[in-house]
Amino acid sequence: MELNWLEDFLALAECGNFSRAAEGRNLTQPAFSRRIRALEDWTGTPLFDRSTQPVGLTEAGRRFRPFADETVRRLLQGREEARLAGGAAATALRFAATHALSLTFFPTWLSRLEEQARLGAIHLLSDSMQACEQVMTQGQAQFLLCHAHAAAPSRLEAGAFRSTAVGSDRLVPVCAPDGSGAPRHPLSGGGVSGDGSALPHLAYSPESGMGRIVTAARGGFPAPLALDTVFTSHLAAVLRTLARDGRGVVWLPDSLIGEDLAQGRLVRAGGAGWEIPVEVRLYRPRARQSPAAEAFWALAAEQAPQDGRDRE
Repeated sequence: MELNWLEDFLALAECGNFSRAAEGRNLTQPAFSRRIRALEDWTGTPLFDRSTQPVGLTEAGRRFRPFADETVRRLLQGREEARLAGGAAATALRFAATHALSLTFFPTWLSRLEEQARLGAIHLLSDSMQACEQVMTQGQAQFLLCHAHAAAPSRLEAGAFRSTAVGSDRLVPVCAPDGSGAPRHPLSGGGVSGDGSALPHLAYSPESGMGRIVTAARGGFPAPLALDTVFTSHLAAVLRTLARDGRGVVWLPDSLIGEDLAQGRLVRAGGAGWEIPVEVRLYRPRARQSPAAEAFWALAAEQAPQDGRDRE
């Protein structure tokens, strides 16, 4: 059995399509299919139901997936730790963080922690939530910093990871002001404009953690929404720019738009009932990490807000 087979299995389980999974793995589809078949021969049972579209996991495949996830993650993490163990790089801390938090929360949070203890070199990878989750499951980062909401759990909520709240934020619906300073696209009518049409919506793509949160939290809004998605991106900074240009309404982190609200470039599109309170959470593998990483985790947990709950 080869590690590549497990990575192929996870790629296909994630996207449910042989051709897209093969492309993502830089293989021809026939070669990719042969490797999936080789893994099924090794396990002694079919792992995928090929009669459905998208391709689904069999019961055996569903049972096998958590073991494949953990095996790949531990092997890659072990390889990385072995590479680092021989030199000073063993003290480096490797973070994955979503784009918005990389720009706003991460620098000031890290500075506060550095006032309490000396930290080693910091390596930060900034990407979408989906990409950061993949980096964590592959053992390429020790920590993940992201927005979190109980209604939209991360893929990392499984038993292989734990997390603690290190801050809080809010996703605020905002848009450009009209000539009088009022919201150009108000939510007061349940997301319907004055002429009865749906309001233009600047949406997060499926790769975005904030997109998952907004979708999951919509049931708690004061009224049903009638929104017309006119633009999609996983980058909150891009959506903020389009909102300032008057292109639509978007839910953005309060930590990202404080200056825009203060200077009137953006205004709230609705009252507090349309806002989504979120946590800023720090994730780590449950397995023991390097001494430097364990020391950082202890410091971060100690400095976390009193109401921050460590998710075992």
